[in-house]
Amino acid sequence: MDWAALTKELVTLFVVIDPVGSIPVYLFAVQGVPRKLHRRFAIRAVAISALVLLAFLVGGQLLLETLGLRFGSFQIAGGVILFLFAMTMVFGESKPAREIEEAGRDHLAGAVFPLAMPSIASPGAMLAIVILTDNHTESVAEQAITAGLLMIVLLLTLLLLLAASAVNKVIGNTGASIISRVMGIVLATIAVDSILGGLDELGVLDVAPPPVESPLTQADSG
Repeated sequence: MDWAALTKELVTLFVVIDPVGSIPVYLFAVQGVPRKLHRRFAIRAVAISALVLLAFLVGGQLLLETLGLRFGSFQIAGGVILFLFAMTMVFGESKPAREIEEAGRDHLAGAVFPLAMPSIASPGAMLAIVILTDNHTESVAEQAITAGLLMIVLLLTLLLLLAASAVNKVIGNTGASIISRVMGIVLATIAVDSILGGLDELGVLDVAPPPVESPLTQADSG
């Protein structure tokens, strides 16, 4: 595998995981979490995301092919889940004081949903992993390289989330609330695009391609 191919895969994984886009989701999720737990929150979310994506790297293609599931259906389901979460970001109310006083283990449950899934380990990321590690075209060594690139992107995601804690201290809950609502609209747009892409994949709709070609599409065709 040459450097151009490696760079293309790295860019693809960066785009579909979107470490920067996970920051507002993280800030929204930790609004009611004690600051002493923010570091553990971020580490747990990234660790869970790594396990999920690695599981899809190893057995995702086999699972989808065994169950006869279509990629389009997978995209639609992920888009619906992402859209519902986006609505909570836009219209959701701040957590009441009694929730802030809950035990730390309950706060850390938010690291699974919405941060680990569907923000970091999104349906798009799972689908990308399956495509990039196609058992019919990629060798075990090439799949191992893809796994290494995946871990690099997840490490970068963790570093950005840890830095977001410092940003949260500066902007406060009010600033985080504003950011979460603005980004909720962006996330809802991404979710709708995922649903339309799934419908197009299934042949239900003839959706025009985006003005800028997706790195995932480029990687798949390359």
